[in-house]
Amino acid sequence: MSGQKQQAGHVLALSGGVGGAKLAAGLAAVMAPADLTIVVNTGDDFEHLGLTICPDMDSVTYALAGLNDTQRGWGVKDETWQTMAMLRALGEEGWFNLGDRDMAMHIARSWRLRAGETLSEVTARLTHELGIAHTVVPMSDDPVRTQVLTEAGWTDFQRWFVGDQCVPVVSDVRFEGAAGAKPSSGFADALAREDLAAIVVCPSNPFLSVDPILAVDGVRAALAARRVPLIAVSPIVGGTSVKGPLAKMLAERGQAVSNAAIAHHYSDLLDHLLIDHADEADVSGLQARGLTVTVTTTMMREAADRERLAKEVLALAGI
Repeated sequence: MSGQKQQAGHVLALSGGVGGAKLAAGLAAVMAPADLTIVVNTGDDFEHLGLTICPDMDSVTYALAGLNDTQRGWGVKDETWQTMAMLRALGEEGWFNLGDRDMAMHIARSWRLRAGETLSEVTARLTHELGIAHTVVPMSDDPVRTQVLTEAGWTDFQRWFVGDQCVPVVSDVRFEGAAGAKPSSGFADALAREDLAAIVVCPSNPFLSVDPILAVDGVRAALAARRVPLIAVSPIVGGTSVKGPLAKMLAERGQAVSNAAIAHHYSDLLDHLLIDHADEADVSGLQARGLTVTVTTTMMREAADRERLAKEVLALAGI
């Protein structure tokens, strides 16, 4: 892309789905492929209708390929739904909606996984075929599955998130398989790079999108021992979450829906937090925690917003 330039160092971005995908796309738009590794949460992954579904990976992939539906916020633009209509007519479960174009991604991924390829290998193949030059990798090739605890017991994340529409109160979150799961080779390589200049936490849900990445064996320790700044863009805007159940989860934990809660959650890992102009009153409290804070516009409605915010993040890292 015309806006890309060679950077003075490598950037490792940690991303969840919709919000994270926007900043990931912004970083890819302004950075040369050799200078950026995007690590994506796979805790949301699950098996459905015989297919391996990777919602966050697909959100990032579609955003970088320019295929994402910006109006709906997920999936592929110009989507149709004939396959799901037929599946429902055949009596199959329809609680998780898969578009016809989106279905092709899941089929391509699933059969290659069954043929013995790793998730990293499959992801590299699919992103390449969609014209993505930047490195996009799963947090791990080992299966890690996010589950939430409600009054009904432990429930798989997607069943709660989509099937139950996030209604049941969540009292705890766990990541099945995280103990013993290794970082993907692309993730491990990026962490170990001599020219690593910054780690960027994209504006994703800390509990559901970033914590699974941190739960992979050795990741939190590696980040704690880092020699480069860790910069996060807050997913809070105007005292609430832009999308998803973050505000609800904070309230259910007895925490204020605030940037202070985000800073507290990341604790010792965080060096710099970007917050929205709507939350400027949070600055003094965040600075009292020892954080460097930048007030900017964190909402990303257009490509220009994504690229501007990406450049601001890079500037904070001296890149």
